Amino acid sequence: MIHQSKSYLKFLRKSKNQHGVHSPFVYDLVTKCFYDRQQKTSYEIIKLFRKSIKKNRSKITVTDLGAGSRVFKTPVRAISKIGKHAGTKLKRAKLLNRLITYLNIETALELGTSVGMATVALAAGNPSTKLTTIEGCKETSNTAKKLFEKFQLENVNVINDNFEKALKNLHSPFDLIFVDGNHSKEATLSYFNALLKLVHNDTVIIFDDIYLSREMTEAWEEIKSHQKVTVTIDTFKWGFVFFREEQAKQHFVVRF
Repeated sequence: MIHQSKSYLKFLRKSKNQHGVHSPFVYDLVTKCFYDRQQKTSYEIIKLFRKSIKKNRSKITVTDLGAGSRVFKTPVRAISKIGKHAGTKLKRAKLLNRLITYLNIETALELGTSVGMATVALAAGNPSTKLTTIEGCKETSNTAKKLFEKFQLENVNVINDNFEKALKNLHSPFDLIFVDGNHSKEATLSYFNALLKLVHNDTVIIFDDIYLSREMTEAWEEIKSHQKVTVTIDTFKWGFVFFREEQAKQHFVVRF
């Protein structure tokens, strides 16, 4: 918590809105997507999905393959509690939804399905977007599958496997990759290096909780400095990584 608090104060001092962004690509992304306040019909699907999660008192036994939970003390957890503490918040779910449309995402990959709060946001952005989501816990994966079927999200392919093994079996590049899994430095850097074979010039990778701990922030700094990375956007909660060869290396800190 101390690291997060200090990091947030630093973020507030360094962050800018669209007026401090001197890159046409990033300026348009921030003004036309990040700050887009227009209501979308797809938001209703997200809200209905979230409502169903909040009302779901069923319990499942969760197998933590990552760094473990800071909230839950037992593997037996109510689906509603998982959604509350581990699910993507509505504001950011809407951003994921907008990104699918704004960036014309045809293929997306998610590491860490959980009960599907972020998955539904990605899948509802464009029904023709092919979304692959990976979840290590079998019970959680099965729960998410049933929910996706209930909401008729036919463009979602759920893989139940550990990330490292699943990534070895993926070979085609993705347009957008959302990483919300093992929040440790070693694992995050391992995922990043494994994902490099799955990116192209216009791919964006989004890393969750880049200031969760000191080691997660260290991982974020190493990712920023990688030779293939040209543009990054730090929104405190998420870190956006781009590989646009036509653009000079720049790092932005943007309030959202």
